Amino acid sequence: MTCTSTDQRTPSEPGTGMFRALRVRNFRRYASANLASLTGTWMQRIGQDWLVLQLSDGSGVALGLITALQFGPALLLSMYGGVLADRYPKRRLLLISQALMGLLSLALALLVATGAVELWHVFLLAGALGSVSALDVPVRQAFVPEMVGPELITNAVSLNSTIFNSARLVGPALAGLLIGAASGNTAPAFFINAASFAFTIVALAGMRTDELLPSPPVARGRGQLRAGLAYTWAHPDLVLAMGLAFVIGTFGFNYQVTIALMARETFGLGAEAFGLLSTAFAVGSLSGALMSTRRSVRPRQRFLVGSAVVFGASTVVAGLMPGYVSFALLLVPTGAAALVFSVANNSFVQLGVEPQMRGRVMALYFMCFMGGTPVGAPLVGWVSERFGAPWGLILGGGVCVVAGLAAAVLLARHRSVRVRLDRAPLRVRVLVGPQRPAVPSPQVRAAEEEMAAKAPGQQLR
Repeated sequence: MTCTSTDQRTPSEPGTGMFRALRVRNFRRYASANLASLTGTWMQRIGQDWLVLQLSDGSGVALGLITALQFGPALLLSMYGGVLADRYPKRRLLLISQALMGLLSLALALLVATGAVELWHVFLLAGALGSVSALDVPVRQAFVPEMVGPELITNAVSLNSTIFNSARLVGPALAGLLIGAASGNTAPAFFINAASFAFTIVALAGMRTDELLPSPPVARGRGQLRAGLAYTWAHPDLVLAMGLAFVIGTFGFNYQVTIALMARETFGLGAEAFGLLSTAFAVGSLSGALMSTRRSVRPRQRFLVGSAVVFGASTVVAGLMPGYVSFALLLVPTGAAALVFSVANNSFVQLGVEPQMRGRVMALYFMCFMGGTPVGAPLVGWVSERFGAPWGLILGGGVCVVAGLAAAVLLARHRSVRVRLDRAPLRVRVLVGPQRPAVPSPQVRAAEEEMAAKAPGQQLR
């Protein structure tokens, strides 16, 4: 069989285009398998949420608790997962974690299929799955640069988000149809998810290891967790990204709770409608991820702040929609705003750390992003149950807006803020930063982006 030029592409040849990272063979195989696996994961999430509603008689608190159990272990285990990622071969760690998650999904499928499942079974397995995932996520994030090289990190992160949301587009709708066709039985969704992990395991096992770009392993030693925290704290730009990730992850990214409650309690609809609402959100998320693939440099801090405010405001507006159709339509731009922020923040952190610290810093990032879910999800579930499902969205979105505005104020305190009137076209612009020399703006932006890319972790002044 003759290899094409695409198959011979190495991580040192970045190329151009929205899908340039897919020219790297190892990443292309990984991404293709990840699409199948994540589709199964989204089917399981929809099935699990619907199963909890069935077993708890529609309790919003129970739905929040299952989400907390699934993401709560990130608070305790993510940093340890980052240490493992910096110490050991990441591909080997991923093979182990993917196999474990497949077995846990199979256990839940068998319990449901045999009719033996109880609510505590779902809670227990969600906690176990969350524990393995807490170790798996930082390893996966730190493994991306080893597949594609530093020139393609931003594009690879965007493509990973595109794949994630392509799966979110298909998985919930497919799960809703399967559950509806099976008269409410969620077992088929769990069986499919258990089988889907085989795709990732095969892709990881078949990679060309000589084309990977592993970072030098960090020797075992005391204080490595503290070193990761100290490294992050020493860089104000990373602290800003972590803070935004924590607030928005805690109060904004609870759509698995709010959408389910809106479908069942507010609109009085079934699993099919729940799946379609999740698909509408995924359409927007996919659009946002595709828009982000064109970015090739590290995002700016003010872009992170602006995207956080836009996401929060769109969430509030979605919660104010009076009907099923209008709510579904508003989920599209809300999903797009969510992914624009998520991809930008992830890329900002990935491109702001040294390779030997990447595992621990990315673990801290995802601990911030997902670690607040044990607090946010039950709180949003309780507010939704007590005052109505729309108020869960309004509360979460409002907190995100306040956090974004607070971050903007902090940035403005350390930079001069001025207003400029442009005559053609007529507009008023608020500029944040020191007064710059009279150089054409495209040249200024190009120089700033080049400097930001060459100085990881440093705030450009």
